[in-house]
Amino acid sequence: MRDLSSIARVEGPNLILRLIEPEDAAYVHSLRSNPAYNTHLSTVTGTVDNQRTWIEDYKSREAQGQEFYYVIERKDGTRCGLVRLYDIEAESFTWGSWILDENKTRKAALESAVLSFGVGFDALGVQLANVDVRVANEHAAAFYRRLGMVETHRIDGQIFFAYPRARFDTDKKAYLSILEQEKRDA
Repeated sequence: MRDLSSIARVEGPNLILRLIEPEDAAYVHSLRSNPAYNTHLSTVTGTVDNQRTWIEDYKSREAQGQEFYYVIERKDGTRCGLVRLYDIEAESFTWGSWILDENKTRKAALESAVLSFGVGFDALGVQLANVDVRVANEHAAAFYRRLGMVETHRIDGQIFFAYPRARFDTDKKAYLSILEQEKRDA
């Protein structure tokens, strides 16, 4: 089992990622069932109790280092989103389940991406992140391209991207500078 202490709570200039707990079930369910946020996500048909059960089951996968599901919070503790690393292997992981709500900070997309990719690349030592997005989710696809992800292929209405650690390492300092500036401007 992996020591989770260094990745249980990841702090950036304006946001915190913390591993999800069963008590977050109502929040997760509210985001995943809200039409404002779920347009490009898989359909949710269960209840808050079903979500709680899913999180409880997930915690064993977390303990084994198979996946990490984070709640994104502002520094004042207000939840503002979710992000997940899964299909974790020796050389790659998949990044997704990313949702930001109306409570997000101005640069929450960039910061939550930098923090969560940092878990995969820096803490886990993985070399490649895989990301897929629905073709219709043009906003997310454009964001991934701006980060430097490379489209690898398309299948069944999905675009698949690869994000190498080397690209993240090259750009991370500039991203953190942008986020520090946001903190100073706040």
